[in-house]
Amino acid sequence: MNWIQGIQNAIDYIEEHITEKLDYSEISSKAFCSPFYFQRIFTALCGITLGEYIRNRRLTLAGREIFSAKPKIIDIALKYGYESPESFTRAFTKFHGITPSEARRNGAGLKAFSRLRVQIIMKGGNTMNYRIVEKEAFKVLEKTERHHVDAENNISTITDFWKKAHQTGVVNTLLNNASDRTYIFGICYGHSYNKETAKIFDYSIACAVGEKVSVPEGYRITEIPSRTWLITECAGAVEECMQKVWHEICSEFFPVSEYRPTYEMDIEAYPSGDITSPDYRCEIWIPVEKDS
Repeated sequence: MNWIQGIQNAIDYIEEHITEKLDYSEISSKAFCSPFYFQRIFTALCGITLGEYIRNRRLTLAGREIFSAKPKIIDIALKYGYESPESFTRAFTKFHGITPSEARRNGAGLKAFSRLRVQIIMKGGNTMNYRIVEKEAFKVLEKTERHHVDAENNISTITDFWKKAHQTGVVNTLLNNASDRTYIFGICYGHSYNKETAKIFDYSIACAVGEKVSVPEGYRITEIPSRTWLITECAGAVEECMQKVWHEICSEFFPVSEYRPTYEMDIEAYPSGDITSPDYRCEIWIPVEKDS
């Protein structure tokens, strides 16, 4: 399926079921990818999380209904998924800047967050440094931690995982066992389509190892399969450049290329150096296949 059409199908599904309890697995299935990767792609393309989009659209539509002065405010709150008038009032006030009662009584101006429509906008002048590489299978030794897909702070929880890994000696243990110390890897395993596990994903800090390695307690060996990889260079401080490059990959590369991601995993490849430096260079590896 066309990359853009898949994302648009998922957005259309959200809009058609905006007053219902939305299941992220069902949403992502409309784009034929896992919940983790749909949310990652959505955020990269749109600049907000999936949860923020749903919340902003519901509060926009709720505002219109309150302004019409027809349904009761409590009925509107329940319609758009709020379990109590208090929780609805807090969310409404944060978004619109006034309470629901004030909006109805004074006819004050409300904010509006419009429905998204995904399209390619041709822009010139951007250069993305990438290469397509065939890699044989290789093994990694990794320390893994589980994260929640629908937690809007999962970026910070991964950052905390890295900090803890440096402080507790995990990174040193990995490097001491590495067969190739060129990179330390951050690996996202976001392939699950199972509804029971759709809202969690494994993130590991890892290094490449040879065939014979003793596995320290609390670590695991994983074989990364033979794949074709899109390898993209990130230049600059990691926190800023990673987000920028993910946006370029999703908005500029995949919509017009002959490749699509396999949605198995993605790998951040970090060489040694100061990750906050504007001169730092790292890479994003994404397994891809030819678009049929």
